[in-house]
Amino acid sequence: MNIGIISDTHDDVSNLKIAVSVFNERKVRYVFHAGDYVFPGIVKEFKNFNGKLIGVLGNNDGEKIGLLKNFNDIGGELFGEFGDLELDGLRIAIYHGTYNKLTQAIIASQLYDLVICGHSHIKCDDKIGNTLVLNPGCAHNDFPNIDGIIETEPSIIIFNTLNKTYQFVRL
Repeated sequence: MNIGIISDTHDDVSNLKIAVSVFNERKVRYVFHAGDYVFPGIVKEFKNFNGKLIGVLGNNDGEKIGLLKNFNDIGGELFGEFGDLELDGLRIAIYHGTYNKLTQAIIASQLYDLVICGHSHIKCDDKIGNTLVLNPGCAHNDFPNIDGIIETEPSIIIFNTLNKTYQFVRL
């Protein structure tokens, strides 16, 4: 099954609409959002997604009640700051990545087949022990990463749970 991975949309409705279109074209059943929606209304843009949105909160998500309401309105699931679930025999962790030591501890635990994170706005695909770590980068145009460098290629990831292959898709 194909799942979509996105993070750090930061209110970029235009890129989110493109991402939802790609997710639908690729027959994605679940989208995992690693946080930093910012404005709760951005979640409503997933109403056109033909699957289920699952997400966690990021460090820029202050309107938690509004985000939870909008997740509920579209039939999505918002975990809070950390998500732990199983899908197609894979144990998956979702964490925004706000605290690097916590991110590293989640990975080092080797409890997860897949760790999804965001926050840095830097694309990452690392295999650490038995854990695949994926960060789609930033889905927002012209937003600086944690080093202050402007990311010019907003992207998402399409991940296949059966053969564990993935592809970064530029928005």
